[in-house]
Amino acid sequence: MDFDLSPELAALQLSVRRLAQDKVKPRARQIDTTGDYPTDLFEAFRDADLLGLCLPTELGGSDAGILGLTVAIEEVAKYSNAAALMLLLTRLPVGPVLIAGSDDQKKRYLPGIASGELRAGFGLSEAQAGSDVAGMRTRAVPEAGNDGAWILSGTKCWMSGVREADWYTVFAKTGDPASRAHDSITAFIVERAWDGVSVGRTDRKMGVHGVDTGELVLDQVRVPADNVIGEVGGFRLAMLGLNAMRPIVAARGIGLAEGALMYATEYVKQREAFGGTIADLQGIQWEIAKMAVDIEAARLLTYRSAWLADQGKFTKEYVPFLSMAKYFATELAVRASGLAVQLLGAAGYMEDHPTELWYRDARQLTIVEGTSQVQLGLIARGVLAHDLWWD
Repeated sequence: MDFDLSPELAALQLSVRRLAQDKVKPRARQIDTTGDYPTDLFEAFRDADLLGLCLPTELGGSDAGILGLTVAIEEVAKYSNAAALMLLLTRLPVGPVLIAGSDDQKKRYLPGIASGELRAGFGLSEAQAGSDVAGMRTRAVPEAGNDGAWILSGTKCWMSGVREADWYTVFAKTGDPASRAHDSITAFIVERAWDGVSVGRTDRKMGVHGVDTGELVLDQVRVPADNVIGEVGGFRLAMLGLNAMRPIVAARGIGLAEGALMYATEYVKQREAFGGTIADLQGIQWEIAKMAVDIEAARLLTYRSAWLADQGKFTKEYVPFLSMAKYFATELAVRASGLAVQLLGAAGYMEDHPTELWYRDARQLTIVEGTSQVQLGLIARGVLAHDLWWD
C-alpha cells in the first residue's frame, strides 16, 4: 500500500500550488467582490493544461484522472472556491458522455473542453426537483417524422456556469411525466446556439461569486437523435456521473479547510494577547490540532474515493465510500471556516481578511451535488445492504 502520489501527480500538485499562489490568491477577493467571471484564471488554467485532466489523451486531455483533478482542485480551493468550481466544470457535464456517450459525441464535444475552446454545464436540478430529481418536469417528446429527434421543453435551475457554457448535458422526462421510474428519464447534449435555448434568471448567491448560477430555459428545442447520451431511459447516467464526482467536490472542501486553517494559524501566531500570543493558549492549540486531524482524515477518504472512481468503481456497491468523502470533507469545510473566523475574533468577521469569504463559500459545498443529508442516506443504505460491512 503506497500513500505517496505518483511522480506525475506530485509534479502536478506542485505546479498547481504555484499557479494558485501566483494567480488565484491575489484575485480571490476581487472575484468575490465584483462577481465577474475570472477569464484570466480560465486562461491560466488553459495555458497550464488543467482543463483536460480527466480526459484521455486521444481526446486532447492529459489522462490524469479524477485523482489528478482532485489534487489540482485541492490546491486552487485553498484560495478561491469559485476558481476551483471552474475546474470542476471540466468534469461534471462531460461525465455522462465519458461513461456512455458515442465515439462521435466524444470527438465532437470533449476535445474542446480540454483546449478551452468549449465550456459546458450540467442540467439536472429544477426548482421543484433538487434532491428529488425524479420529480423533474422538463419533457422530451419524439419529433413528428420518426427520425429519432426529440423536442425538449422545460427549465433547469441552479446551473453553475450557465452563461459561459457552449453546450449542456440535460436530463429530461422521455416517459410518462408523472412517472418516478428511472427509465422515464434520458440524458441529452444540448448546444447553446440552438433555437429555443436561452439563459433565464441568474442567481444572487451568498458565496462562490464569479461563476454564475442560473436557469437554462428550453423552449421547444429540437435535439437530434445523435445527441442522446447512451440509451433512452438512461437516468442511471446521472447517478453514475454524480457518484464519480464525489471526490472532486470533496477536494473543494479539503482545500478550503486547509486554506482557512493555515491563514488562522499564522494569524494567532502573530496576535499578541495576555502577555504572549493567542497561539500560546492551550485551548487554541487543541482546536488547531483537532482540525488538522480532520483535514488529514478527509484527505485520506477523498484520495481513496478518487482512486476508486478512476478504476470505474462508482457503481452502487462503492457509493458509501464515495459519499463518505463528499460528506466528511464538505462538512469539514464549514467547521474549519467557522473556526478560522472565531480564531480571528472580530477581525475574522470583516472583509479585511478572507476568513468571512471562506465561511460563505463553504456552506455551498454541503448542498451541491447531493446534500449532506443525501450522502448520509446513501451511506446508511450501503451499510444496510452490506455494501459497506466489516466481516
